[in-house]
Amino acid sequence: MMSEALERAVALPVSDADPFAHEVLLDPEPLHQALREAGPVVYLSRYDVHALARYEHVHAALADWQHFESGSGVGLANFRHEKPWRPPSLLLEADPPRHDAPRRVLSEILAPPALRRLRTRWAAVAEELVDQVLRDATEFDAFVALAEAFPLRAFPDAVGLGPDGRENLLPYGNMAFNAFGPRNDLVAADAHRVAELSAWVNAQCTREALSADGFGAQIWAAADRGDLTHEQAPLVVRSLLTAGVDTTVHGLAACLYAFATHPSEWQRLRERPELARTSFDEAVRWQSPVQTFFRTATTDVTVAGTVVPRGTKILMFLGAANRDPGRWHDPDRFDLTRDPSGHVGFGMGPHQCVGQHVARLEAEALLTALARRVQRIELTGTPHRHPNNTLRSWAALPVRVQTVA
Repeated sequence: MMSEALERAVALPVSDADPFAHEVLLDPEPLHQALREAGPVVYLSRYDVHALARYEHVHAALADWQHFESGSGVGLANFRHEKPWRPPSLLLEADPPRHDAPRRVLSEILAPPALRRLRTRWAAVAEELVDQVLRDATEFDAFVALAEAFPLRAFPDAVGLGPDGRENLLPYGNMAFNAFGPRNDLVAADAHRVAELSAWVNAQCTREALSADGFGAQIWAAADRGDLTHEQAPLVVRSLLTAGVDTTVHGLAACLYAFATHPSEWQRLRERPELARTSFDEAVRWQSPVQTFFRTATTDVTVAGTVVPRGTKILMFLGAANRDPGRWHDPDRFDLTRDPSGHVGFGMGPHQCVGQHVARLEAEALLTALARRVQRIELTGTPHRHPNNTLRSWAALPVRVQTVA
């Protein structure tokens, strides 16, 4: 007997593809193209969800929190019916008005004056790291040596973390982003570390664990002023540690991969270092480190003539939207002459990534230091991806560089 869900969907394009299969996570573009071509809304029968893959509709849904809520969870699990595996994020998994105070506090803490103070410090850290890497070798794994090493050195310092245990940040982020998908083998592989990693991260969010001069201390100070509750403060710190590391690491890796495969664009950056931030945004558009997020329909809502029923989960393909030929010219090319603004790699609307300018500053520091010292970047082997239910992750990026004489 046909299920109610399928009866609702018979007028829709239906796909039995699994967007969380390893082969799709490692190479998502063929599925993205198929979904865009199938229609504005596609029913994914494996998970009983509706999918949006065209830029126009993904952008609109991200901005419309009233009809496409985050409070039911931005993963496949529906928090109205299932208990979350951890207290929900006050940034990602809450809607106005509950979302407003944490967002406002973080926006003030991460405002331009704070970033101006960090620019000189992070530029020095980037120069030191690049000097160290190039002194040791001209062939290396750029993912580990640069894309991973720089954010793990710079960002936890800014938050106010101590030096011990930082190796837990990426495994925790990997676990958290896997949890947005189905309970598949990737989630099962993390299960034995959930308690350990969660306990470590939660311990870092306490007032006592944070230095007095970092973002974390400022969040606790906001709670003292009454801008947040003291119960909210550690959850806001946790949001920084969850979303502020992995996404930047994989965004930087995307940049380095882009330049290794588009040598003319590397020369363009070397000639015009002010393009460093544009480079990062174009890489985020081109590779989309965050590939997907879910929303839940708060009422029967019409998308391009299709009624998505109340309570339905909607899977938004950010990576597909960012390569939609209906929005971008020659979308599969990494191109620094393009204006990448408007991409949805950082989300859109009230839930747009509050730390995106921090990530851009990290990219500016690292790419500027590299451009001064490196004439050419090229691959020396096949890059390796790491499958994750949400992230377009990297495991290795073997490169050779030619340094400035």
